[in-house]
Amino acid sequence: MQSAGTAYVGRFAPSPTGPLHAGSLVAALASWLDARSHGGRWLVRIEDVDTPRCVPGAAETILSQLAACGLHPDAPPLYQSTRGAAYQAALDKLVTGGQAYPCACSRADIERQLAASGHVRVRGLELPYPGTCREGLLGRPARAWRFRCPPGETAWHDRRLGAQRQDVGQAVGDFVLKRADGLWAYQLAVVVDDAAQGITHVVRGEDLADNTPRQLLLQEALGVPHPAYLHAPLVLGQNGEKLSKQNGARALDVGDPLGALNAAASVLGLHAHGGPGAAALASWTAAWPFYNRPGD
Repeated sequence: MQSAGTAYVGRFAPSPTGPLHAGSLVAALASWLDARSHGGRWLVRIEDVDTPRCVPGAAETILSQLAACGLHPDAPPLYQSTRGAAYQAALDKLVTGGQAYPCACSRADIERQLAASGHVRVRGLELPYPGTCREGLLGRPARAWRFRCPPGETAWHDRRLGAQRQDVGQAVGDFVLKRADGLWAYQLAVVVDDAAQGITHVVRGEDLADNTPRQLLLQEALGVPHPAYLHAPLVLGQNGEKLSKQNGARALDVGDPLGALNAAASVLGLHAHGGPGAAALASWTAAWPFYNRPGD
């Protein structure tokens, strides 16, 4: 939760796996409106740690799409690909404190262990790690590093979804901090960078809500502040699933920025505006429904 007297700092953090689409503009607009309605700063962070999935030139395309829609960050973008030393320092701190450990298990190993224990795999859900390497590698070489989840539920308040809770150890298990391919995991990178950038409010898509308890646990372990969270509604594709690059979402058409903004605003419960774009953004900022609600 944002402490009294702390200036608002928000962010939009796209992965450069392709250009923005209608769904990602909703998240960008929501985070921008929330920052502006609080009189705060709005930053852009390019989350490019998963280098095999990044598309050359996509970061530049995303920044130009945001600019065409009038969404200008208040500082130059931060690129996660430049932040490896900070992530390593955080991992070292967790290891020293006994809150992270090496893991020798492959995905196939985990699937076999869970099947042997009668675990039924649910489509679309992560495989909960069974804790095989918690007490040591048993002579096997380390492949990854995992966070040692404390027992019990993690509870938090989402400004749109309300009271939330999850037992991370049961639902997910000890989660990965550094992958077997040497790349940094999303959870660690996000927490380290939110702290480094002084992020007080996280506004992002609802599909990321279940990441929140893992990030809260990491924030606690690293001794960094907890931002306030708001998970915005999603744009769904024709198949009823979240609109994404993976299911054929079209690149955002910035030839008509007001049209794109109006479509995104409607998903957020805001009325269409006749323009120009700057006037529309000002109107939506004044009407932003999550400003000054309890717990924001």
